[in-house]
Amino acid sequence: MAQTDIVLINPGNRRQIYQELGNDFSAVEPPFWIAVMAAYLKICGFKTEVIDANADNLSLEDITTRINEINPLLSSVIVYGSQPSASTQNMTVAGNICRAIKNNTSSKVAIGGLHPSALPRRTLQDERVDFVIDGEGPYTLEHLLRVLKSGKTDYSSVPGLWYHDRDGLQCNPRAPLIQDLDRILSVGAWDLLPMHKYKAHNWHCFDDIENRMPYGAIYTSLGCPYSCIFCCINAPFGKPAIRFRSPELIIEEIGILVERYGVKNIKIVDELFVLNEKHYMTIVELLIKRGYGVNIWAYARVDTVNPDNLRKMKKAGINWLALGIESSNPKVRDGARKKMKTKDIKYVVKTIQESGIRVIGNFIFGLPDDNMHTMEETFQLAVDLNCEFANFYCCMAYPGSKLYDIAIEKGWRLPTEWHGYSQHSYETSPLPTKYIDSKEVLRFRDEAFHRYFENHGYLSMIEDKFGSKVRKHIQEMTKTRLKRRILGE
Repeated sequence: MAQTDIVLINPGNRRQIYQELGNDFSAVEPPFWIAVMAAYLKICGFKTEVIDANADNLSLEDITTRINEINPLLSSVIVYGSQPSASTQNMTVAGNICRAIKNNTSSKVAIGGLHPSALPRRTLQDERVDFVIDGEGPYTLEHLLRVLKSGKTDYSSVPGLWYHDRDGLQCNPRAPLIQDLDRILSVGAWDLLPMHKYKAHNWHCFDDIENRMPYGAIYTSLGCPYSCIFCCINAPFGKPAIRFRSPELIIEEIGILVERYGVKNIKIVDELFVLNEKHYMTIVELLIKRGYGVNIWAYARVDTVNPDNLRKMKKAGINWLALGIESSNPKVRDGARKKMKTKDIKYVVKTIQESGIRVIGNFIFGLPDDNMHTMEETFQLAVDLNCEFANFYCCMAYPGSKLYDIAIEKGWRLPTEWHGYSQHSYETSPLPTKYIDSKEVLRFRDEAFHRYFENHGYLSMIEDKFGSKVRKHIQEMTKTRLKRRILGE
C-alpha cells in the first residue's frame, strides 16, 4: 500500500462539549489552521490528507479505519476550536483519538495546537503520543516529516518538538514565529475538507435562518497585542503581538470560498479584526469592489471601533461585530485588564447598530472581583444594551492564560477533565471569585441565559428585526436547559 506522509486530524465531540445545543444551535466550523498547514506541507512536497472528525462526526473506530486506509507515516491531531478557549475543551476527545491511533495503527502520532503549546510537558506526559508540537506548527511538522522520511530517530534538529528518547523527556526550542504569512499560511487546502458539512452559528444567519450552510472561516491576522487576564490566544505565539496576512491574499481566499464552494457565511477568526485600520479597511474596500454579497462576522473591541468606518463595513458584508464587553463593573473589568467606560460601551453598541451592523455582546460572570451584585449589574447592562445576540460565559482559567498561572499558584480548584473547561458541558467547573463559589457563578450564568433570551423586550426586538421565524427559533433554543454536575442536575 502506498504511504501518505501525514494526515492532519481535527478532533471534536459536539455532544460532550455542547450537550443538546450541539444538535442544531452551535456552529460546525472549518479548521483553518489545518487547512493552511495542509497547504504548506503540500507545497513542501509531502503527500497530505485531512480527517475532520468533528464535521464528519466520526467514532474512534471510524478514525482508525480511515487512518489504516490512508496509511500515513505521521498522524497529527491539531487541537484548536471555534474560539481560543475551545482548544482545551477538545483535549479529552483529542487524547482519546491519539490513544486509538497508537493502539490500532502503525502510524506515529503527534499532537499540536493551542492547548499543547500552553502545556507541552504535561501533554507529552499525559497523552499517548510520540510527539508534542509547541508553537505554530508548520515549521515543526515540516522538519519532523523530513527526519521521519529519512528513517532517522534523532529529532534534536526539529524546532518546537517535545518527545521521549533513551535519555528521557526532550524539548527543542520553538521555531521562530512565521514572518512571511502569505507564503507559509497561503490559501488553505480547502479541497481536503468536507466543505459541504460546515454550518454557521444560528445568530450569524438571523437574516436567513434557513441557510446556514456552507460556512467559511479564515484568519486575516495572528495573535493579539492585548493581555486580558482570562485569554489564552497567544499561547502558540509566546507573547502579545499581531501579524497580518495581506488583504490581497484574504480577498483571493474569500473568492475561492465563494466561487468554488458556494460559501456565503464567513467568520473572520482573528481575535481582533477591527484593530489596524489600514489592514481591515483595505479588506473592506476590496470586498466592496468584488461585490461577493457575503455575510461576515468578526471581533472588535469597544475602544477600536471607528464610527466613520461602519457604513463601509456594512456595505462590504460585515453584518455582525462581536464585542468583548465582559463586565459592567469598572473594578471587575480593571482586574481583568479590560479597561473601558460603561458610557463608551453604550455609545459604541448604539452606533454600530445604527449603521445596520448587528452586535453580539460577550459577557463574563465570575471574574476574580465579581460578587452577586456585580454580576447582576453586568446582566442588567446586557438587558439595557439589548444586543441582537449575547454570549454569557463563566470565568475559566484556560491553560495559556495568566489566570491559569494564578490559579495554579493559589491552588484554586480547576476542572478534573479537559472537557470540564467547556462552557456548555455537563462537567463544566468555573472558577470561584474572591467572594462567591463556582456553583453560584454557574447557577447565575445559566439563569442569566434564560432571563435574557426569554425577556419580552429582547424577543420583540428580534421579531421586529428578523421576523417571527427567528423569534420562534430563539424560543425553541431556550427550551434546552443544560445539565450541570456541580449543581446536582
